[in-house]
Amino acid sequence: MLQVSFIREHKDQVIKAMAKRNLDVTTLVNDVIAYDEERRSLQTQLDNTLSESNKLSKEIGLLFKNGEQQKANLLKEKTGQLKEASKELNEKLNAKNEALTELLYQIPNAPHTSVPEGNTDEDNEEIFREGDVPVLAEGALPHWELAKKYDIIDFDLGSKITGAGFPVYKGKGARLQRALISYFLDKNTAAGYQEYQVPHLVNEASGFGTGQLPDKEGQMYHVTGDDLYLIPTAEVPVTNIFRDEMLSSEALPICCTGYTPCFRREAGSYGAHVRGLNRLHQFDKVEIVRIEHPDNSYKALDGMVEHIQGILKELKLPYRILRLCGGDLGFAAALTFDFEVFSTAQDRWLEISSVSNFESFQSNRLKLRIKDKDGKKQLAHTLNGSSLALPRVLAGILENYQTPEGIRVPEVLIPYTGFDIID
Repeated sequence: MLQVSFIREHKDQVIKAMAKRNLDVTTLVNDVIAYDEERRSLQTQLDNTLSESNKLSKEIGLLFKNGEQQKANLLKEKTGQLKEASKELNEKLNAKNEALTELLYQIPNAPHTSVPEGNTDEDNEEIFREGDVPVLAEGALPHWELAKKYDIIDFDLGSKITGAGFPVYKGKGARLQRALISYFLDKNTAAGYQEYQVPHLVNEASGFGTGQLPDKEGQMYHVTGDDLYLIPTAEVPVTNIFRDEMLSSEALPICCTGYTPCFRREAGSYGAHVRGLNRLHQFDKVEIVRIEHPDNSYKALDGMVEHIQGILKELKLPYRILRLCGGDLGFAAALTFDFEVFSTAQDRWLEISSVSNFESFQSNRLKLRIKDKDGKKQLAHTLNGSSLALPRVLAGILENYQTPEGIRVPEVLIPYTGFDIID
């Protein structure tokens, strides 16, 4: 969340920035400033009351020592009144702090100055495109029909076991899926990212820490009996490794990668655009996360983009990069680049990665700080990206690599699959 001090000192800037998201936060910002004034006033009153109480306690000790019991008893009565007053002030202060936090939770991150204006994904800015779209043989099929033809992904069986959006990968389909996971992890670790295996369920504090709660609560699967949430992405548990930490600036950057299944309710998703692997409730994803010094975070973001480009070049998939407009920007992100792979059989672009800089928005929630060599303390910057999400990468491979003889396997994956064609 945004820092209160930043909102107070840059009120007009925050309101203007949120307008790029098509949001009018004037009332919220004014309420935050008013609540903060009240909070600070209560804190001052509490500090003064406690200070007076401590001063009187010392005087009482001296009076008893000097045998002035009557004066000491009178002061003891006053300290009792001060204790009651401090208790009441403390309760009011806690209530005001909670109310202020609830207001702050409603304000998204301020977009970076480079974020273009716009309302929907149609207003996103294409900044790069690479790769030749293959010319497929007549009668080329979308991946859901290829999956059935070669018996590698069973959507009906997944519906039988669980429900729609939970496919079952079989035979060479399962091996190709596993090959992609191993390949992505190998590429990430070779680039300096340390691999983590993390829990697939998180507590409420972790959800609030990275911004999924309360913003995306309806999109997460909630295990009510234990008050835990199935993770929507490895970003949540991996980033929360560093919650409540004070890191030395010399330890930065911290680069992490991890593979997890991801779970999203995707409420309201329907239609042809979500068919097959295009939109799932459970899917696999390899994630990269970075903890950076604020001075280096945008250089690090560029490096993450280049890293993912390298993977897509090796897979030889046609792709493009979009800079998300204000209206399509995620709640916690300051700047996001989306990668999309072109599906020749579906004749459409499929999003396969989002790479974002959250600046200090998550770290403020996480209480994740860094200490510079000169002793200065400040909030870290956090970044994350899909490297990569498997369903649509797999869909792109199945559709773009199909031939009359079968589905060819990208050359870089053959050492992982042990076969070069699905037939």
